[in-house]
This record gives sequence, C-alpha cells and structure tokens, in this order.
Amino acid sequence: MSSITTDQGIVHYEVYGRGRPVILLHGWLGSWGLWQETMAYLGAFYRTYALDFWGFGESGKKRETYAVSDFVSLVDQFMEQLGIVNAPLVGHSMGGTVSLSVAIQYPQRVSKVVVVGSPMVGSSLAPLLKLAGNRPIAFMLFNMMGVFRTGMRMYSPYICKDPRFPEMMDRDLSRTTVESFLRSIASLRRTDLTPMLSQIKVPAMGMFGDKDVIVDPMEWQPMQKGIPHAVIERFPMAGHFPMLEEPTLFSQKLKAFLDQDFPAP
Repeated sequence: MSSITTDQGIVHYEVYGRGRPVILLHGWLGSWGLWQETMAYLGAFYRTYALDFWGFGESGKKRETYAVSDFVSLVDQFMEQLGIVNAPLVGHSMGGTVSLSVAIQYPQRVSKVVVVGSPMVGSSLAPLLKLAGNRPIAFMLFNMMGVFRTGMRMYSPYICKDPRFPEMMDRDLSRTTVESFLRSIASLRRTDLTPMLSQIKVPAMGMFGDKDVIVDPMEWQPMQKGIPHAVIERFPMAGHFPMLEEPTLFSQKLKAFLDQDFPAP
C-alpha cells in the first residue's frame, strides 16, 4: 500500500510490475481493486499504477468537492509527485471521462488514452444514476445505506456477471461518504465532452460492453465521431465491467493497444 500527500488530501495507490508506466483510473463508487487482474496481466510488461480518487477507496475524504475537474487535477498532481512525465491513461466509466479530460487539459501528460464503458455525455447515464446526483435522493440513500447495499447486492448480477462483484461493490460502497457519492455523480451527470473530443490527438481506444446497463453501450459512437482515429473494441457478451467479465480478452486487447507504435499526429 502506497500513498502521496497532496494539499487536498491523501491519495492511495497501488503499483505493480516494471517497465514503462501505465495509470489505471476507477469509476464512480469503485476503487483501485477493480483493476487487480488487469494489473497482474499488464505488470509483466508495464509498471502499472492504480489509484483511488479522493472520496473513494482508501484515499482522503475531507474535501468539499468531488467533481470530475478535481479528479483531473488529482491525476496531474499524482504524475508530478511520482515523476511520471507522461503515460497512457486507462479509465473505467467516470475514470475514462477523467482520462479524456486530462488528455484535453494536460495533453503533455498523456501518451495514449483508453476508456472503458465511459460516458462522453452525462445524459447517457442510467436513469437511477442520474437520480443519485440529486441531493435529497443521495441523502435518502445514505440514510438507508443498509437497505441500499442489500438492494445493490440483489441487482449486481444484472450489472456484472463476475461472482466476486457483489463483495467488491459492497466493500467500495462502505468506503464512500455522502458528499463523494453525491458530488461526483452530480458532476458526471453535467459533463459533456463532445465539443472537446476533437482536441485529442494522441492514440485513443474505447472499450464498450454491449450489455452495459450503467452507461449507454452506444457511447462509442460519439467517441468515434469526436475522435475519428479512435480504435473501438466492443464486447458483445460483457456489460459495464469487461475487465471483470472477460478479463483475459480485455487484458489482451488492452496490451495490444499499449504495445502498438502509432505514427505521430
């Protein structure tokens, strides 16, 4: 277990492997733990870093804001403190939205960008996620956290086929606060990257499960429209978590993209 101290709180991260760096970013209500299998595979070829955003996992939870823009700043600070000049960013769901935003705002930091089941626009989120961004509903869910966690356990097979997922999700839910829960999804709901996607010149890949019930599985279309050079990989049998549902195929496709040398734009 490793951490860095920033002026806005402690950032927990894990690192595995040797070689060129790759940074993995989790989604809403998640943590670095979702990347364990991916890290085990990639670690034979790359030095993989997976961090917890502020408000999630084992990172600090004393901030007042948990917006996408805060997490973009976190990635820049993380790379600065660890001496990583630039690296590929791989982000799941909200983490992918953060990855694209870093590539837009700090292009010198990003050598490649990969998004996994990520929304280009907040309106593509499932209706229940958009509702969770409303303060009264967020507080109600938190005041009924036991009921909410039980409900999520029951619903989890529809989200992810991996039998380990209910335990993983429950663990990560137990580590969130009402503010990180509310403010991060509210910020994501307001996000619209489509006007800025054309600014991304580095190699890009989108990985989308056709059975995603969390983010519209057709979000690869606005990504490809905005970034015409983007590579799109679809997983017909997977949902929102292809790295858990089809870990070997996912890791192989990710490694192939990371290994590939692309001509300079």
